[in-house]
Amino acid sequence: MSLIRFLKEWTLPLAMITGAAAYPWVSRCSFLMPWLIFAMLLLTFLRTSPRDIRLHRAHLWLLLIQIGGSLAVYLAIGLYHPVVAQGAFICVLIPTATAAAVITGLLGGNVPFLTTYVLLGNVAVAVAAPLLLPLIGPHGDIPFAEAFLRICRETGPILLLPLLFAWTIRYATPRLHARLTAFPGLTFYLWAIALTVVTGKTVSFFAGQDNPDYKVEAGLAAASLLICVGQFIIGRRIGRHYGDAVSGGQGLGQKNTILAMWMAQAYLDPLSSVAPAAYILWQNLINSWQLWRKKRS
Repeated sequence: MSLIRFLKEWTLPLAMITGAAAYPWVSRCSFLMPWLIFAMLLLTFLRTSPRDIRLHRAHLWLLLIQIGGSLAVYLAIGLYHPVVAQGAFICVLIPTATAAAVITGLLGGNVPFLTTYVLLGNVAVAVAAPLLLPLIGPHGDIPFAEAFLRICRETGPILLLPLLFAWTIRYATPRLHARLTAFPGLTFYLWAIALTVVTGKTVSFFAGQDNPDYKVEAGLAAASLLICVGQFIIGRRIGRHYGDAVSGGQGLGQKNTILAMWMAQAYLDPLSSVAPAAYILWQNLINSWQLWRKKRS
């Protein structure tokens, strides 16, 4: 195997190793993440037409599992440990990551299907979260408008702006559209850079904790691992039933963990934010494995 081929096949594992090993320096580059996500989404959405955005029956099943499943895992785990239950709850409830459209495209899934679900899921969580969190968290009532607007602010621009830019380029400047879509591998390498930064930021989060409770954190990390794997499997099964396992798996399994950590720290026991922090590593390991298999096939 040549060195170039080796580096291509092992780009994502090497990115995670680099991020973990050099986290004191890599974590300082977290300010680049919005720009990297914007660029990746723009390149992905350039291949999506407005006519492709439509509701599908599979969206409703995924959304039902996302909302109903969050309550189910909370009630089940809450019998044993309330903080672990809160972490599990937020890992299921939180909407799909905007970057899931990028991975879906790289894996050969249906990007318009996933984009529609990201839009639908974020609106649904913006409505459901202010209603559910006061029943679970220790911080009392949450003003509905405040929570709704905060969630929309966190997710709306980073999803909608690349979509609008991509469609403007598609119809207003066809030559630029053709040039940008001529480099299909660019998104993969942008994702590798983003993965390095995310891994470094996550390791920095764990390393910088004050007075960590390792027993509870181990429970939170284990719960988030089981939930992450479970959501990918269930999502793929639903997607396979409707002819697209990749999009179903990414839609239910790849989460907006930054939003999840904010919601956990703001409205639940702050320690529960360890679950979505660990989820970052689990979902990126799964994504790296899927992309590794895709490139080797």
